[in-house]
Amino acid sequence: MVADLQILAQGGLTVIGRLEGSTNHAMLVQVAWPGRASLDAVYKPTAGERPLHDFPSGTLTRREVAAWLVSEAIGWRIVPPTVLRDGPFGEGMVQRWIDPDPTVDVVAMVIDDDPRLRRMAVFDAIINNTDRKGSHLLPVAAEHADGQANGHASGHAGGHVYGVDHGVCFSPVPKLRTVLWGWRGTPLADDELAGVELVRDALTAGLGDGLRALLHPTEVAATLRRAERLLRERTFPNPRPDWPAVPFPPF
Repeated sequence: MVADLQILAQGGLTVIGRLEGSTNHAMLVQVAWPGRASLDAVYKPTAGERPLHDFPSGTLTRREVAAWLVSEAIGWRIVPPTVLRDGPFGEGMVQRWIDPDPTVDVVAMVIDDDPRLRRMAVFDAIINNTDRKGSHLLPVAAEHADGQANGHASGHAGGHVYGVDHGVCFSPVPKLRTVLWGWRGTPLADDELAGVELVRDALTAGLGDGLRALLHPTEVAATLRRAERLLRERTFPNPRPDWPAVPFPPF
């Protein structure tokens, strides 16, 4: 059976339309494969990126793929399958489309510190996510969660929680900006520490090689330092006094 990742990387892309509100010309596409139903996906062409003053031009799509590599290394499947490939408008990121559960109140999840978001907060601390908005959280219905539970049981409806939009991550400068501060300064759980250890160890092997193909070596080295710091301090990070703690808008 052909895996979704292979279809995303090699299937034929047909643009359905541009995603409303996207600042980087993100598009909904269908990815075709012989004998299989088409996959819906998000295509973000590198050429459509809006220049930013604090990230090198033409690197955001690669950061999206780098975030998926870390997600795979930690084993929590936070980021949907993501590849870097050629498309109708040149090189870009192609990521499997996720249909969120419309019955889940994401604002309530954040305000109530839904335990499933703990792993997302750890992941963001590792990759130095500068823009974890509530709208970047995609809870899916339990029956569509691919058999994967994200963290502990929760009183909120839904199953697994995906995270998307990781184009502004991996800066070597501390810039964590997120709506997930509910556990700041509190101890990391054993399973969370084990996940960070997996990333730390992988960064000295295959994951490090994969990230260096997408990021500057200083950014990969900074990712390792962040993982090591989390393991050393064994707590969720606190906001920095010299950097906005929450993105705007937060949702």
